[in-house]
Amino acid sequence: MEEALRALLLAGLSDMTAERVNWGSHPQDMPANAPASYIVLHLVGLNRGRTQQGADGIDTSRVQIDAYAPDFITARDLGTGIINHLDFHCGGGFEAIFFDTARLTREGGSNPGDGLCRASLDFIIHWRTSHVG
Repeated sequence: MEEALRALLLAGLSDMTAERVNWGSHPQDMPANAPASYIVLHLVGLNRGRTQQGADGIDTSRVQIDAYAPDFITARDLGTGIINHLDFHCGGGFEAIFFDTARLTREGGSNPGDGLCRASLDFIIHWRTSHVG
């Protein structure tokens, strides 16, 4: 699911490049001239689908997607683009992706210029575990 979700994000966000969308953390060794906006994904929860007969083959995950940008407006707009692209998506192994919650914060301090702004988005993802490719 992780690589498929990353690929889905990259396909829908034309201004994002592969090195700017990562699971777990953003590389610290980016070139000085690299764009400031980037996305970090986190698997927050995973539930295996099951019935009384056993596994049903569909996992339900909560994924937090953090969109970082140098200012509030850019972070908010990047977050809105992610929501618009992912919410209600199905296909390619995804049974359904639903936007759940959002938070907007400033990292590194409350004064402008102290750090990046972050749009932190939670999605509930229903994923067919038997999907290959």
